[in-house]
Amino acid sequence: MKKEEFFEQIKGKVIVSCQAVPGEPLYVEEKSVMYLMARAAKQAGTPAIRTSSIRDVIAIKEETGLPVIGLVKVQYEGFESYITPTMKEVDDLVAAGSDVIALDCTEQKRGDGKSVSEFIKEVRSKYPQAVLMADISTYEEGINAWKLGVDIVGTTMSGYTSYTPKMDGPDYELVRRLKETVDIPVIGEGRVHSPQQAVEMLDAGAFAVVVGGAITRPLEIAQRFIRAVEGR
Repeated sequence: MKKEEFFEQIKGKVIVSCQAVPGEPLYVEEKSVMYLMARAAKQAGTPAIRTSSIRDVIAIKEETGLPVIGLVKVQYEGFESYITPTMKEVDDLVAAGSDVIALDCTEQKRGDGKSVSEFIKEVRSKYPQAVLMADISTYEEGINAWKLGVDIVGTTMSGYTSYTPKMDGPDYELVRRLKETVDIPVIGEGRVHSPQQAVEMLDAGAFAVVVGGAITRPLEIAQRFIRAVEGR
């Protein structure tokens, strides 16, 4: 799918994030089961899936035929960043047929000594036609990624870096500020817990919104209900 077609397909829509990493209830070592979550998301009407790991990218593309925003979560020694942090993960995602490659574009510490700007330039140089999604946590990081030539900016990491405020809900203000500045799609992502918050993300100027935990992480969903009842 061409970039313009992908943008048209996701505009104003909910992209469902189907992810499970080791230690989570839906992570099965022997075989991925996240394609079942993706099946449900497709039946619900999502235009695209965001997922982590090479096996899930492959399984979900085979199951749904939908475009996939792929990433690899890995924690290397010396790295604070963990979303597609090195060229190895980028290479693997390209080989797996990921339609969009999401990568950490925050200013968190990188163990390879490169700056995030150097990393993005290397990725763009090696894969000039790849559609890149920058997962950022601040306005400045988003602007930097945009200037370096990424195709999409996502607010994924807001509240998840040591230097950004922890929030209970979405970072609407970051979406608004980026939308006013950049000329590429701004994806609203992070702590979208309800349908109303998804609508509010779009009203704030998001091109599309990614919803994950509120749909595809049963432990997180159950805990939210239990905490609310026990805390009443």
